[in-house]
Amino acid sequence: MKKTPVEVFSDWAKVGKDFGMQQGHKNSVEKMLQFATKGLKKFSFIDAGCGNGWVIRDVSKLVECTNATGVDGSLDMIMKAKDIDRNNSYFCRDLLEWKPKDKVDLVHSMEVFYYFKNPLKLISHIYDNWLKINSRLIIGMDFYSENKVSHSWPEKTGVSIMELLPENTWIKYFKESGFKNVESWRIGKSENWEGTLVVTGNK
Repeated sequence: MKKTPVEVFSDWAKVGKDFGMQQGHKNSVEKMLQFATKGLKKFSFIDAGCGNGWVIRDVSKLVECTNATGVDGSLDMIMKAKDIDRNNSYFCRDLLEWKPKDKVDLVHSMEVFYYFKNPLKLISHIYDNWLKINSRLIIGMDFYSENKVSHSWPEKTGVSIMELLPENTWIKYFKESGFKNVESWRIGKSENWEGTLVVTGNK
């Protein structure tokens, strides 16, 4: 029987599989953040679906970062993040319901949005409730229609919710939510691997 994304990632946190995810995504995330933070003299930051907090720990070390917050639906992941890092803020919440106390300049997310039945609702919620004016949302995904090798992942992982969507649908969702200057590109494309799909836009 398949499990919800939160249940699966909680299981992964318990067996240390989160550190493997961290290594697997590090290159894509570094490139996304280089793009998103370029030219920012200072910024506040949220990692949506932060897992064990590794992105928060990295970003919080940047001198331009005024504060960094991680939010994730898995209590096991958040407990692990808090155990490793006592300096930054972590919340175990449903991303669709949570709202930060203060809106931020940059929201980042890696391998999270397709685990929601209605990703457009999440993108709109972040646009409306998380982001300041002139801010940015940037997301990365390896599971999307053009990346054929990823199509078997729901069966392999036993995850109950994985929305397989093409690149142009993600772009459309950003635009429908109100984002301007929407762009997309791929990172790390190789034979039989289309790369990490990056989609970003400004509020």
